Amino acid sequence: MKIILLGISTTPGRAVLNEALRREHTVTAIARDPANIQQSDPRLRIEQGEIANPAQMAKLERGQDVVVNALEPAPGTNFADLTRKLIDGVERSGVRRLITIGGTGSLETSPGKLLMDTPEFPTAWKSIAQAQYTALEVYRGVATLEWTMISPPIIIDSGKRTARYRTATEQLIKNAKGESHISAADFACAILDEIEHPNFIRQRFTVGY
Repeated sequence: MKIILLGISTTPGRAVLNEALRREHTVTAIARDPANIQQSDPRLRIEQGEIANPAQMAKLERGQDVVVNALEPAPGTNFADLTRKLIDGVERSGVRRLITIGGTGSLETSPGKLLMDTPEFPTAWKSIAQAQYTALEVYRGVATLEWTMISPPIIIDSGKRTARYRTATEQLIKNAKGESHISAADFACAILDEIEHPNFIRQRFTVGY
């Protein structure tokens, strides 16, 4: 497959790149400053682009199979507006499939109770969690694309690639010890598995051990 990747410098973005190349897909990474990215694999191409410029993004994305958005919202960013511009660019390009990484804070710890509304949720993260929740609502109003949002567990660590994980839709996944985590490599496996074998079209899902 031909994959467009946004956010190659983030931890999930790097893991998605590695997993995509491992599976012998071709990747075009979009970056503000391509000179800062080391390019060594012939299946990886780096292009300069801005997500806030839908016309530019549409030209870069045209002819690809799927767009993967691994960008992380900066504090103070109008993330809903940026999400609409991302969607606009993908729609203009003619690409039907969009995978985006969403926030953990909007997952439920129990029916109807969001993680970001619990006393334990860090105050410093709440504005970003709310921004990503708003972005999820934007996606839920989109019927023109086969979008999927994948929300990570609380912790993405540097553990081994096992290619094993559990999935859920709205509920935060915890193991028997009450831990909510996954390795970056297995998080990327979940994303590539969804690209290759779609199970959550126009849905949000989450993963964990």
